[in-house]
This record gives sequence, structure tokens and C-alpha cells, in this order.
Amino acid sequence: MEKRDDVRLMLAKAHDKLETARIVFENGKYDDTVSRCYYAVYHAMNAALISKGLSFSSHAQTIGVFNREFVKTGVFSKYFTEMIQGLFEDRQSGDYDFDSWIDDQTARESIENAEMIIAGVERFIDEE
Repeated sequence: MEKRDDVRLMLAKAHDKLETARIVFENGKYDDTVSRCYYAVYHAMNAALISKGLSFSSHAQTIGVFNREFVKTGVFSKYFTEMIQGLFEDRQSGDYDFDSWIDDQTARESIENAEMIIAGVERFIDEE
């Protein structure tokens, strides 16, 4: 499979996770909303990395190299790092804390942030 196919498949997976996030949000499942938003962004980050011939197995490596390759170089705003870190932390809380504090506003912001990041990654890939 060619690199371009891998990128396309990763972006499709990102969109699937984002669609799931919207569905579970509408059903009041806010923990799952933030989890799906994080994974949507994780797959989008992987698409961007694959486009540069890079791939990593751990979430920490993926986030770290994405920040190094795309945020520190100015391809994406520094705000992307904050959004990604927030999504990661909210996903941790939503998935693992038995007394999660994720509310509808946090979940709504997660969807908005995921949409923004995915759109940015798609613009980057289209311009390549």
C-alpha cells in the first residue's frame, strides 16, 4: 500500500471517530465524546506524520513528534499543542476516572477542537 493510501485511510478513520463523538454527544455520553475526539485527532496526527514518512506506536511519541515536526516549525499554531494536550487529558479522565468531571461544555469544546485540528491536517496534506 502506498503512503498516500495510508494517509487517506488514517484521515477516514479520524472522520469516523469524530462522527462517533457527535453521536455519543447527542446521547449525553460526554466521557465517550472526549475519548472519541482524542482518537479522531490521534489518527489525524498519524496521517500528517505518515505523509512525512514517519510512524510511531505510542501516543506520547506520536504527540511529541507531531509537535516537533508541525507545531515548532510553524506549520500549525502553538494552540494545537494545547488542544491536543487537553484532549489527551480529558480522554484519560473520561476513560479511567470513576468520578469523571467531563460535562457537556467540555465535550462540545472537544468536538470543536477535533474539527479544527482535523481540518488543519487535511489542509496541510492537500497542499503537499
